[in-house]
Amino acid sequence: MELAYDRRGSGSPLVLMHGIGHHRQGWQPVLELLAERHDVIAVDFPGFGESPPLPAGLPYTTETLGTAVEEFWTWLGVKDPHVAGNSLGGYIALDMASRGVVCTAAALSPAGFWSRTEHLYARTVLRLLRTTAEATRGQGAAALVSSKAGKAVALGLLMAKPSRVPADAMLAAVEALRGCVGFDATLDACAWMGPPPPPKVPITIAWGEHDRLLPRRQAVRAARWSQERVMLLSGCGHLPMSDDPALVARVILDSSRD
Repeated sequence: MELAYDRRGSGSPLVLMHGIGHHRQGWQPVLELLAERHDVIAVDFPGFGESPPLPAGLPYTTETLGTAVEEFWTWLGVKDPHVAGNSLGGYIALDMASRGVVCTAAALSPAGFWSRTEHLYARTVLRLLRTTAEATRGQGAAALVSSKAGKAVALGLLMAKPSRVPADAMLAAVEALRGCVGFDATLDACAWMGPPPPPKVPITIAWGEHDRLLPRRQAVRAARWSQERVMLLSGCGHLPMSDDPALVARVILDSSRD
């Protein structure tokens, strides 16, 4: 199926995947930095951002979302790209690495390394954020994202430095969370989700030092699973692309060397 996407740069292909309730514009702070070395393709998952929903009868799972992205890059003429993902997108990137359908994978605070309690907490926070987005519209949404205090309320659980995000970008993120038709079904499909099988290609896992959605202690489990050192992203939250674009771009570029 055709997906909404942004494409920049030239070189070996690099596909970027967002988290649940987010959209491809979340990668905007690092897009040009990555495009200096790669043909960068940032996509909206089906039912998220500006992409159409999955065909009727097809469930929202990590498998169907990942397959949709793979089919899309094949339609673009891309083969064996590097991939990078955040949160749910990070899990899907690691799953792609487990199946050997990508060249390398970088995962930023990937889902799947939680305890039962941490998993319940993450689901509860995500539903709360979704409910807040649904209740905040028009002038109320504009007022929320136009002040430092409002930004802290809206994104404090997801970013270490929400005040750095432009009001228009934050408003677009709120609208994307409110409008994603695939949110509930995808969250329900992740009722319990452990790590994917071991990877067949090189991977990099990095974790926001101040991640409040998926706390950094989950990085210890990710390190055990991968048998690799997990990098801590200093001064970053769950969405490190906005907290420190240069650092995140460097991590992804280092992980995707040909």
